[in-house]
Amino acid sequence: MKTILLRSKSLRWILVVGVLAVLACDHDKDSAPGQTPPAATASVPADTTGPALNLPPDAGPPPAFDGDRAMQYVKDIVKLGPRPVGSANHKKVEEYIHSRLRGDQFEDDNFTADTPEGKFPVHNIIAKFPGSKDGVIVIASHYDTNYPLRNTSYIGANDGASSSALLLEIADQLRGKPRDGYSVWLVWDDAEEAMKPDGSGGLPNEMPFMDDSLYGINHIAETWQADGTLKKIKAFLLADMIGDSDLNIDRDLNSTPWLENVVGEAAKRLGYQSHFFAHNNEVSDDHIPFMKRGVACADLIDFTYGYNNVFWHTTQDTVDKLSPQSLQIVGSVILETIRILDHMNPLPPK
Repeated sequence: MKTILLRSKSLRWILVVGVLAVLACDHDKDSAPGQTPPAATASVPADTTGPALNLPPDAGPPPAFDGDRAMQYVKDIVKLGPRPVGSANHKKVEEYIHSRLRGDQFEDDNFTADTPEGKFPVHNIIAKFPGSKDGVIVIASHYDTNYPLRNTSYIGANDGASSSALLLEIADQLRGKPRDGYSVWLVWDDAEEAMKPDGSGGLPNEMPFMDDSLYGINHIAETWQADGTLKKIKAFLLADMIGDSDLNIDRDLNSTPWLENVVGEAAKRLGYQSHFFAHNNEVSDDHIPFMKRGVACADLIDFTYGYNNVFWHTTQDTVDKLSPQSLQIVGSVILETIRILDHMNPLPPK
C-alpha cells in the first residue's frame, strides 16, 4: 500500500490506491494553519518525465537584483495597512504601484467582479517591457489581502506584499534597458484572495477557495484568450509567499514540469539550489487559469511559513518574518530563468 502526502493551500481528502484516505494541505487557501507537512528530502532532482531541455550555455554575470530595495517596497506596502479588495487601503496600494511605474508602459485592467459578498471593483495592473523576440514572458503576483480578515490587523507581509514588491524591483531592473529576448509583462493581479472564509486563518470553511477566488487573474486569462494575446505567451511565472527568511521554494506539481526544471536550473547556476525543490507540493494558485488554457506555468511559492505554516493568513504575517536575502534569491532566479528562456531554441511544447 502506497500513500502520497502533498502540501498545498486547501484541506482535502484524497484516496490513494483506492484504500487509504490521507489529508492534504493545499494552497487552495481552504486549510487552517497547523497541518503537518511531509519531511523534506535533501534534494529533489529535475522531473525527467518531460521533454529534454535545450539549455543555453551558462555565461555572463548573474542578474542584478536589489533585495534591500525590494524589502523597502514591502515595508511601504504594509505600512498602508490591510488592503482587502474594495477598501481605501487597497486603493492606496494600487496608487503606490502606479507611482513606482511612472514612465513605464503600463495599463489597468478594470472590471467589476460578482462575488458571494457582492460586487467589487477589481483593478489588475500590467507593466510591459518590450523585447526583440516575438513572444511574452509573464511574471505575476497578487496584491490584495485576505477579505475575511479585513477587520483584523492582518497586513499580509509575505502573502501578497513580498511578491508585489519583488515585481516592483524586477521593473527597476528592466527599466530603460533594451531586451534582447522576449517581452516581459509584469502583472499585479487583484482579488486573488477568497471573499468567504475558506478554512484559513482560523476561520470556518464556508466556501471552497477555487469557487470564490482568482477573480483578477481569471479575467486577464479570459481576456487574453478572447483577443489572441494568449498565443504570444511563452511562459507564465508566478511568485507567491517568497519573502520568508527561512526560504524553501516548493516544486509545484500543478505547474509545467519542464518550466519548473528551468527554474531549478536557474537556481543551480546562481548557487541557490538549496532553497529550491526540497519537497513537492500541489498548488492551486494564480497560475491555474493559464495552466487550464495550455500556457507553460511555474509557481514559485514557499508554503512552509513558520512551523506547520502557522503564520499564514494570521496577524503574525509581518515584516519581521521576512528577509531581503530571500527576496534577492527569488528575484535573481526569476531573472535568470528569463535569461535562459530567452536563449532556449526551441522552447518545449506547452
